[in-house]
Formats: sequence, structure tokens, C-alpha cells
Amino acid sequence: AKIARGTRNMAQGPAMTDEQCTQALRLGVSLAEEARKDGVRVLGTGEMGIGNTTASSALLCAYLGFSPEEMTGMGAGVPKAGLGHKTRVIQQALNINADAVASGDPFRILAAVGGLEIAALAGLIIGGAARRMAVVVDGFISTAAFTAAWKMAPAVREYCFFSHASAESGHKAALDRLGEKALLDLGLRLGEGTGAALGFFLLDAAAGVYNGMATLDQAMIDLG
Repeated sequence: AKIARGTRNMAQGPAMTDEQCTQALRLGVSLAEEARKDGVRVLGTGEMGIGNTTASSALLCAYLGFSPEEMTGMGAGVPKAGLGHKTRVIQQALNINADAVASGDPFRILAAVGGLEIAALAGLIIGGAARRMAVVVDGFISTAAFTAAWKMAPAVREYCFFSHASAESGHKAALDRLGEKALLDLGLRLGEGTGAALGFFLLDAAAGVYNGMATLDQAMIDLG
């Protein structure tokens, strides 16, 4: 389902064309549709990528009003000496795409400083919510995808659970601004859906308690 061999350099212009961004969103929606037809009731997000914490930081700055300094972390292994450069690249991307950022249009922002995989994840979240599926959001990059999805379709919030607070700098601040709390805080930073996979067990346990735990009457316990 490859749409392009990576996005363009967002520090020099929009990362995606409108058509590419739309294709990626539709791909995510279609994956949710296929999963629902197969009987899946809960989705987990995740990704494999190098460099996409940069795009995620830019998106969270654009959507939630953070500065690049607040949202830029080490990612997959940026040395401390390179952190300033990464921050400047994000600021340059926001500056060169200033019209899209200032528009407040979540689709334009996603196309300008997002990534194909982030757009596909946003589509997956929207598609899952549209089919009343729970969506377990992974870490930093998936949270950027959630934010894009939520900005485009606010109702998705009611279907999403945040699996863990990433060790990536800025993730907890982003969750706080979104008004969300993570289920786990284990210092994870791998991505690839690892935190979401752990979150499944907590949701399963919560459903088990809600549906299967005996009431006081059933357990023949008299508090009087």
C-alpha cells in the first residue's frame, strides 16, 4: 500500500501533497474496516520509523501550541550535541509551513509537517472510532497521530485509551494538555506498538472486573 517512498523534507516545504495525505488517511480507515469485518473489536496503534519523532514534535507544536524546545527529545538516539539541531529543524519546518500552521486546518497541518505513517495511523483511529472499536494508542508518535485524528474528528476521543507515558521528552506534557492520562508509565520508548500491546491486558482485566465481579449480594456479604 505504499503511497510514496517517504515524505518530502518538511523543512523545505510541505511533507506531503494533499493527495498523498488523503491516500494515507484512507489507507488507515480501510485497515480499520478490514479489521472490523474480521471480528476485531480493539485496535492498537504502532509504527516503525526513524526520524518520525521529528515530525511528531512538529505536529504537536502546531496542534497544541508548544514550542519546539518543549517537544523535542532524543528520539531513537540523537546525541545531546545534535538536539539543538533537531530543534532548529523543527522550528524551520514550522516557519516555512507557517501558512498551514496558522490556518488551524488540521488536515493542512498534517500534510505540511506530518508523515505518511502518522497520517495512516490517524486514519486508523478515525476508522476504528467510526466502527465503535476501542483504540489503544501507543506512545509519542501515536499520540501525534491521535491529535491529528482528534482535531479532524473530535468524537474519536471517546474511543481511545493511552497505553503508556513514553520516555520521549514532551510526551507527558502533550498528554497533560490533551487532558489524558496514560495507563502505564514504564519508561518505554521503543514504539512499534509495544505499549499498546501491554494496554490490551489492562482493558481486558477492566472488562473482566466490570462484567464478572460479584456484587455484595451475590457474594452474600452483609455490611449491616
